[in-house]
Amino acid sequence: MEKHFIPDGVSLQAAQSRVTHMGIGAHQDDLEIFAYHGIATCYRSASNWFAGVTVTDGGGSAREGAYRDYTDDQMKEVRHREQNRAAKMGGYSFQAQLGIPSRVVKDAEAATGLVDELYELLDACRPHTLYLHNPADKHDTHIAVLARCLEALRRLPVEARPERVYGCEVWRDLDWLDDERKIALPVDAHPILARDLVAIFESQVAGGKDYVNATLGRRHANATFYQSHSVDEVSGYTFAMDLSPLLENENLSVADFVSGHLDRFKSDVLERIQKMVR
Repeated sequence: MEKHFIPDGVSLQAAQSRVTHMGIGAHQDDLEIFAYHGIATCYRSASNWFAGVTVTDGGGSAREGAYRDYTDDQMKEVRHREQNRAAKMGGYSFQAQLGIPSRVVKDAEAATGLVDELYELLDACRPHTLYLHNPADKHDTHIAVLARCLEALRRLPVEARPERVYGCEVWRDLDWLDDERKIALPVDAHPILARDLVAIFESQVAGGKDYVNATLGRRHANATFYQSHSVDEVSGYTFAMDLSPLLENENLSVADFVSGHLDRFKSDVLERIQKMVR
């Protein structure tokens, strides 16, 4: 299975050089769930191009229905094809599928080669906007991929790093972030594309998870419940953390960074209770 898929057939160097937005996700379909803001921004744009990077090989996923008896190798092939179909549908500059087993990604020592590869991709593309998993996600592989991405980003010289680095929601939403630090990314553009990009991963939906309605429903719920005293300005948001502090201060640990957000959430909840409850 090819590692790089370029929908419009230009050279890899040309595809990398035009990238403005990039998403790095753990699994096939993660990008279409958490990085849709970048995909939609670049869709049919004359100046913006989205690049997708999927780190793991797609083995070990849940399977039901037509995929019930598929082996891991067969599922890897299916998910690889689905991801490339999404890249073609979304008009990505290119789609990279690195094919790393999850167990390797989660082993910091074994994943040094992955960090090297991520560094090379980031250095070749130099996107100004980067979408990653967020560090409060509850999926271990998502956190491991984020950790390897941060290692790679910290290797880059400061001037080569993205201007914006977003940690986005998949397996745990970010509604709990205080509004001053919550980044609300509008994702209501191209609604048919938004639905079809998730639906294209039929092997995952058939595995007993309705990711289509769950993804679109979360985006709509985010927009509706974002502000209690104003009308909705858009019909969908993906919430994100600003991860740039982790690059601006390389001594700041991910745990301390998240602890700060959790402390603010705890204070907000307790202050409202103390104010209103006797």
